[in-house]
Amino acid sequence: MSANLSPEVQEKVNQWLSGNYDNDTKAEIRQLIEANQVEALTNAFYRDLEFGTGGLRGIMGVGSNRMNKYTVGAATQGLANYLKKSFPGQPIKVAIAYDSRNNSTEFARITANVFSANDIYVYLFKELRPTPQLSFAIRHLGCQSGVVLTASHNPKEYNGYKAYWEDGGQVVPPHDKNIINEVLQVMVDEIKFDPIDSNIEYLSEELDEIYLNRVKALSLSPEAIARQKNMKIVFTPIHGTSITLVPKLLKMMGFENVHVVEEQAEPNGNFPTVVYPNPEEPEALSMALQKARELDADILMGTD
Repeated sequence: MSANLSPEVQEKVNQWLSGNYDNDTKAEIRQLIEANQVEALTNAFYRDLEFGTGGLRGIMGVGSNRMNKYTVGAATQGLANYLKKSFPGQPIKVAIAYDSRNNSTEFARITANVFSANDIYVYLFKELRPTPQLSFAIRHLGCQSGVVLTASHNPKEYNGYKAYWEDGGQVVPPHDKNIINEVLQVMVDEIKFDPIDSNIEYLSEELDEIYLNRVKALSLSPEAIARQKNMKIVFTPIHGTSITLVPKLLKMMGFENVHVVEEQAEPNGNFPTVVYPNPEEPEALSMALQKARELDADILMGTD
């Protein structure tokens, strides 16, 4: 072990090398040690990735301060423990969605596995879907909680884990602090990774139709849309999940002149055409702005 590591980091590294962690994880840690990657080891192990009021968010990789199988597993085990305390004697159901980021699919599956192993019934979207549909699914399916694997518009190295309650919104007091306390108590040996497959149900496109029809029904003025149906709309998902629903919804609503920025239409966790996939930043919308100027568009829409 490098003499340049602090005693606290060395202790945490030793815990992962000797603890109930998989061989690939241990091999990656040893590679960092052999390469004397002091800064990388310190950043990965100097603290535990904090489960805050919104859940987890961090850089992906090995270590206690990173998004990985074990930090996601601990968060899910803690949430499962809290759900059982909050709804004693009741059958508990959760919904899980995920975005286009690298490892989101894997983290969603780990989350589903841990919930199912705790005898919690899981509705898992079989493909990436945007966060608002997760909120809808929680309410529509009568779930007590939900999780979405996403890091919004953070850089590509990041991923996140957001927890939701039975109202479809993110957890709020007192649940947020109570969940945090449960997560802090979870040890790696207590995480139930082995799934009960009968407790996992994959959500189909049928829920898409239910959700889209519900959104369409909320239109304030179908007549106004009919009058403006040829309005030129440029839309970019910036390689994210909204490509799965937004163009279809706009068509359902009656808009007939929608133009998608094709270079950014493919979901891609590396976000190859932007520095940061943040639609609040002009740089992320540069392709969409160019297309809007070419078409003399009326509206430009971008989502993260």
